[in-house]
Amino acid sequence: MGIIAWILIGLLAGAIAKALMPGKDPGGCLVTMLIGIVGGLLGGWLGKVIFGVESINGFFHLSTWIAAIIGSVIVLAIYRVTIGRNQGR
Repeated sequence: MGIIAWILIGLLAGAIAKALMPGKDPGGCLVTMLIGIVGGLLGGWLGKVIFGVESINGFFHLSTWIAAIIGSVIVLAIYRVTIGRNQGR
């Protein structure tokens, strides 16, 4: 997949992850986009490492979207814990 497809999947996966994990986030739209892009990459990597499968098959494959969303949820959770802890000081 091209870089444009990765960015598009990341943007949408970040928005879906934010919808799945309601609550106040310390970041805005740009942070959500970046979390989605990083989460998509993380999800694809985890799919290869843990399950030994090519989880990123193409833009319209369900496995691509599931991997990106799971990765985005993981990155969002880590972000909330890290940034939320720093804002409490």
